[in-house]
Amino acid sequence: MQHVEGKVAFITGGSSGIGRGIGLALARAGMTVVISGRRQEHIDETTAEFAAAGLQVDAVQLDVTDAAAVEAAAAATVARHGRVDVLVNNAGIGLTGPVMGATASDWDWLIDVNIKGVGNGLRAFVPHIRAHGEGGHIVTTTSMAGLLPIVAGLYSMTKAAVIALSEALAIELAPEGIGVSAYCPGPVHSNIAGAVAARPEQYGESGYTPPPAEFLERAKDQPYMSYVEAGERVLHGIRRGDLFILTHPEFRDGVRERFETTLAAFPDEPIDTARAAAIPFLTGSPVYAPENRLPSPQLPDRVTS
Repeated sequence: MQHVEGKVAFITGGSSGIGRGIGLALARAGMTVVISGRRQEHIDETTAEFAAAGLQVDAVQLDVTDAAAVEAAAAATVARHGRVDVLVNNAGIGLTGPVMGATASDWDWLIDVNIKGVGNGLRAFVPHIRAHGEGGHIVTTTSMAGLLPIVAGLYSMTKAAVIALSEALAIELAPEGIGVSAYCPGPVHSNIAGAVAARPEQYGESGYTPPPAEFLERAKDQPYMSYVEAGERVLHGIRRGDLFILTHPEFRDGVRERFETTLAAFPDEPIDTARAAAIPFLTGSPVYAPENRLPSPQLPDRVTS
């Protein structure tokens, strides 16, 4: 989707952090942008930042776990702007800690937001993208934790799930000219760690202690990526049609080691040719073929603030 000017994008979780950065990047590129978020104060901060940059944005308060509300937001977007071309499933929670420390409610909250929330977005918005027949793009914000599940088991589980979902959806929607990207950022300056304090009452008690204020304060001084640059990388990935949008080359060696560990686990024995002939639909897809593999992205005009 190289030509994004004049297109309409809806971004869940667009009122802060990475979602705000994506919104700014898309608006600067000439798109009509609609953002959503749960907390009105974050929406107000974001609309003020857009205004200060001379950019327009629509905003709606939205909980992605409410399927009916997501459907209504999709219908309202199309009613106001006539269409939708890009969906960014960015809303998520960064609840982290040992797997066996989680309560049942921790499982429910992570799955409801990070997996079912993505599903609600797809069911609500993809029919509208399909309706105009001109293609489009879907981005789901996952995480490097979905590719290297080292320190955040349940969170990594949800992010790995939507990576797999994005790959399957890319295969399904390619014939319709709708691209799909799994966006897997590394550390970015955002409020994802602190947002777990705004836990909805229905999810009860957590097995995890919220990060202390001093941890959140120290994080501001870490050499993480800015949310503005993180957003620009998403725009670049949409224009390229990337299946995976990766941001931090510091993770490359670790991901390679993980994949090589996986490959080494295959039995060292001849392939059963009859079995292979019976299941080609399970063992590969053209989206992974070398001839369809794009070169590594380069961003010569990086926007960092």
